[in-house]
Amino acid sequence: MALLEICDLDVHYGAIHALKGVTLSVEAGQIVTLIGGNGAGKTTTLRAISGLLTPSAGQITFDGKRIDGRPPHELVRLGLAHAPEGRGVFANLTVDENLDLGAYTRKDAAGVAADRDKVLRLFPRLRERLLQPAGTLSGGEQQMLAIGRALLARPRLLLLDEPSLGLAPQVVRTIFDIIREINAAGTTILLVEQNAHMALRVAHMGYVLEVGRIVMADRASVLAASDDVRKAYLGGH
Repeated sequence: MALLEICDLDVHYGAIHALKGVTLSVEAGQIVTLIGGNGAGKTTTLRAISGLLTPSAGQITFDGKRIDGRPPHELVRLGLAHAPEGRGVFANLTVDENLDLGAYTRKDAAGVAADRDKVLRLFPRLRERLLQPAGTLSGGEQQMLAIGRALLARPRLLLLDEPSLGLAPQVVRTIFDIIREINAAGTTILLVEQNAHMALRVAHMGYVLEVGRIVMADRASVLAASDDVRKAYLGGH
């Protein structure tokens, strides 16, 4: 059974019908990517999964349990963490304090300390900046912090929204290497990404979203080789 299943999901913002019957699944252990242009509904999909938006129809199942309509803090406890678009770090708090907030639902102090150590090994740059206010970090460092903070919730499913947005190409490569590493260590990932080329290179499975509807779904390697996908999203002909 899939770890995450979304079935016929509709989301409205007032009169705007943002998602129209979206159906997708994420198997445990996979990286699944959702690609599409601006305004296609990618961020809306993640926000609906993590409880930040209430769907108007359809259902979301995580590990066999219905979760649509449940509040975000409950979903974090169930094993779902969201690193949002725009990073969402607390600018006035230190890197250290931001990481602490990632573990706020946990009571296992020894486990938190071990996970924190893992995060700082994944992102050595954060270790050097633990006492700095997060607002003084570069864009790439803030992205590392957003992912590290989400990992401290010890998620079984990590939702990543546009991790490469606004970053220099070299930093993007580093972030994607780390995404692979996080997945290899056992965390399932649903990745929303405008850099379709990088996303399809790391993902096992991909879905293409256009104006609120899934228009293609296949293995990532098949989508990467598709003429339609290449023309629309990979800058190929």
